[in-house]
Amino acid sequence: METIIEPLMGGLLEAVQPLNLAMMVAGCIVGLFIGAMPGLGSVNGVAILLPLTFLVPPNTAIIFLAAIYYGAMYGGAISSITLGIPGASTAVATVFDGRPLALAGKGDQALMAAAIASFIGGTVSVVLFTVAAPPLAAFALSFGPQEEFALMVLAFATFIGLGGDDIPKTIFSICIGLVLAAVGYDIISGKPRLVFFDLDGFSRDISFLVLAIGIYGIGEILWTMEQSGGKMQVHYVKSNFRSIVENIKRAKSYFGTAVFGGVLGYFVGILPAAGATPASLMSYGLAKTFSKDPESYGKGNVVGVAAPESANNAASTGSMLPMLTLGIPGSPTTAILLGGMIIWGLRPGPLLFVEHPDFVWGLIGSLYMANIFTVIINIAFIPVFVKVLVMPFTILAPVIFVLCLVGGYSPNSSLFDVWLMVLFGATGYILRKLDYPVAPAVLAIVLGGLAERSLRQSLLSSQGDPLTFVSRPLSGIILLAALGLILVPVVRRFLPKKAAAEAS
Repeated sequence: METIIEPLMGGLLEAVQPLNLAMMVAGCIVGLFIGAMPGLGSVNGVAILLPLTFLVPPNTAIIFLAAIYYGAMYGGAISSITLGIPGASTAVATVFDGRPLALAGKGDQALMAAAIASFIGGTVSVVLFTVAAPPLAAFALSFGPQEEFALMVLAFATFIGLGGDDIPKTIFSICIGLVLAAVGYDIISGKPRLVFFDLDGFSRDISFLVLAIGIYGIGEILWTMEQSGGKMQVHYVKSNFRSIVENIKRAKSYFGTAVFGGVLGYFVGILPAAGATPASLMSYGLAKTFSKDPESYGKGNVVGVAAPESANNAASTGSMLPMLTLGIPGSPTTAILLGGMIIWGLRPGPLLFVEHPDFVWGLIGSLYMANIFTVIINIAFIPVFVKVLVMPFTILAPVIFVLCLVGGYSPNSSLFDVWLMVLFGATGYILRKLDYPVAPAVLAIVLGGLAERSLRQSLLSSQGDPLTFVSRPLSGIILLAALGLILVPVVRRFLPKKAAAEAS
């Protein structure tokens, strides 16, 4: 524990440096607004604002982006409760009880419960993150290219086994991402590959930022416009000092659920590609299952708001752990953070703790500070958020679209990237219409290059022997776990049929 306290104190001092502190507060505020606006969310916000971080040092950049991520987890509940439209998929479960509470005139109670539960879940996850990160980084030092490739396979298998989406469609989405990741020059021979139509823009790697902004910015806005038709009814929320005090006192009714949601969300967030959405849904389902009054869920039970909100906030922290220690993002947002770190010249993985300890511990220290700042800002800004949400969607959508265009143009100052981003946006919209998951494609384009490098290094070192992946104990165990995850949906489908056959 003593070995953790010293670098943690250094990280806290790094986080409160004037520039870092200012960017952290700005990130929390921006994240809250982004999370509160339907059609946006942490993925979109981080993707759109990533180009701004090229103007500041990497330490400040990761603190800013992590604060946006954190703030968006808080803010997603705003529109879920007041509009009945989740600001992001992570806040879907919040609608179940948050919306009925708002319709019953208890919107302030629901919003306060979401903020307090998010703070509790965030605190639990940050403490677990601090304790678990160094041991996992030290363990990961023994990883070779075989283990790295096995982890990439595990990441894709997690999407297939735990994602809850249609398996063939998930695999198809992953394959699209892997194909896009292969565009450019071969990493060994240097020859161009998949340079479509001989366009110069394809001669370099397709930027994950262009893909992310296109799919999550433009694509999601198109989807939201179709689903809502521009008709969004706001239920105004009244909040004053007395109601704030009363709602804080009510926190004891869901404190235990929030702590449990924090622990559950953290460990689900660690799973590559699982993320905050399944964590929030699992937390809500378990809270309802073990409740003494399960019939009240879905009708305005404040615990039904606290459970998913604590879990999705904790999962956002948990998803950063495999990104930093193993170089594997735990969610689409951390996939964008991973790409940003690579752009800044940093290589995520176990050596990051050795080569750039100030960067890692500055981030960890900022998570403690951001958690405190965000809950204070969230409570204070509740009336402001509601006014922003009153803005007509016909105004909001063009503003977001312009931000997407600027974000896609900024990294390479290329109009080709802008047109490509628009194409990805239209493709993402079509995939949503056809019920294809788009998150696997975003993760695949980030992990594709890393997986290819590890695969080819392993085969070169073993003179082309594919058994090298199973002959090493650790990589063999990881691949076995990946196979088990892939078989999970098959077993789930087989068991009901077997039970039905036995019953008949």
